Amino acid sequence: MTATDRSLELITTAAQAAADKLAHDVIAYDVSDVLSITDAFLLASAPNDRQVKAIVDEIEERLQKELGAKPVRREGDRESRWILLDYVDIVVHVQHSEERVFYALERLWKDCPELELPADAKATRGKAEEHAKAQAAEADQESDGEW
Repeated sequence: MTATDRSLELITTAAQAAADKLAHDVIAYDVSDVLSITDAFLLASAPNDRQVKAIVDEIEERLQKELGAKPVRREGDRESRWILLDYVDIVVHVQHSEERVFYALERLWKDCPELELPADAKATRGKAEEHAKAQAAEADQESDGEW
C-alpha cells in the first residue's frame, strides 16, 4: 500500500506551511505499509517553544483554508515542546529541536519511503545543525568576554 493522493496533498501543504514559518529539517515518510492508522508522518522542528507553536498554527490554518482539513486531535499544546496534529490520513509532529534529537523519530521510520516535498521544505534540511553551531559560537564569544 502507498499513501493516498489526499495524504500526499496534505503532506505537501503542511510541509510548505512549516517551511514558510522557518521550521528546521522538514521530512515526511510514507508509513502506510507499516501502520494501519495513518498513511504518512510529517516531522519538523524549531529551536524554541514559541516557534513550534507558530509552525503548528500555520500548518493548521493552511490545511483548513486550502484543503478544508481539520485535525481530529491536537496534543502537546501545554508545553509546546512536541505538538502532534492528527488528520487521520497524516500525522504531523512539530518538535522542539532538543526533543527531535532525543526521540529521533527518523530512526524509527528510516526504513519507510521518504515522500517528495516542495523545494522550500527540502531547503530546511540541516537548519537545526546550523542553528546549534551558531548558538554554540555565540555562547563561546560571550564567555570569552567574561571574567
